[in-house]
Amino acid sequence: MILGRAKSLRESLRKTRETIFGQVAGLFGAGDIDDLFWEDLEALLIQGDVGVKTTLALVEWLQEQVAERHLWRTDQVRDLLKERMVHILESVQAPYLAGDRMLNVVLIVGVNGSGKTTTIAKLAKWHKDRGDRVVLAAADTFRAAAIDQLKVWGERVGVDVIAHQPGSDPGAVVFDAIRTAFGRRQANVVIVDTAGRLQTQYNLMQELAKIRSVAAKQVHQAPHETLLVLDATTGQNALSQAHKFRETAGVTGVVLAKLDSTAKGGMALAIAHELGLPIKFVGTGERAEDLAPFEPREFVEGLFGNGAAP
Repeated sequence: MILGRAKSLRESLRKTRETIFGQVAGLFGAGDIDDLFWEDLEALLIQGDVGVKTTLALVEWLQEQVAERHLWRTDQVRDLLKERMVHILESVQAPYLAGDRMLNVVLIVGVNGSGKTTTIAKLAKWHKDRGDRVVLAAADTFRAAAIDQLKVWGERVGVDVIAHQPGSDPGAVVFDAIRTAFGRRQANVVIVDTAGRLQTQYNLMQELAKIRSVAAKQVHQAPHETLLVLDATTGQNALSQAHKFRETAGVTGVVLAKLDSTAKGGMALAIAHELGLPIKFVGTGERAEDLAPFEPREFVEGLFGNGAAP
């Protein structure tokens, strides 16, 4: 299979840049700052999935800066807004898989339909392209389709998939995957798929706790990352999901999937500001190579399109 160049973060934000945030950028002409300007800015940011809380905090900060600096033109606000957006995103950023270890265990969580399985394949390819040896653990044993889908993706990107029969113990799958990584495969990354929907939040918490316990007994301080996959097209519903998973799953970071499919990109700001969670990766397209590490400055520039983020 011939693969093209991976889409960049900026390219994935084209729809966002041409619609909602294009309108935001359009507010920053050479006009005067008045009440209507603030109202329009607030409305557009909310439409762009920045979220009510984060939008109000942004606008309040901007108004304070305008007053302190005695600004009066709307074009003077543009760079201030970008500056604050970058600050919000950078303030929670954390490196992916910090530290040096023989085996890294990455737990992937998220609801069914969020793009979780595809994201796992993309992450596996991302690691493989950097010289890592990867094993995938099909620990979403509640859905036969999830196991089969992961096997297909494993073949596509050329990594081993450890799977048991549908309905089997997810902990046992994780145990075997780690043993395989240490053994004949000599892998240094294990990526674990998990159930996307169980009957109750309590069941989900118990299942994830068991998987984490199995991993920790086999590898020191595992899992080393727990990444939550969120569908960027679902807006505030994704933010609600993030609230729940942060409480139950020990999430260390977020992967925004399907960012290229939505005209709204502000969800990253809401996640950072309201939940204090870093965005680790962004899905930039449909191909296996379309996964980009999240860069706050590049993201903000991608939203607005012109000029460099401060």
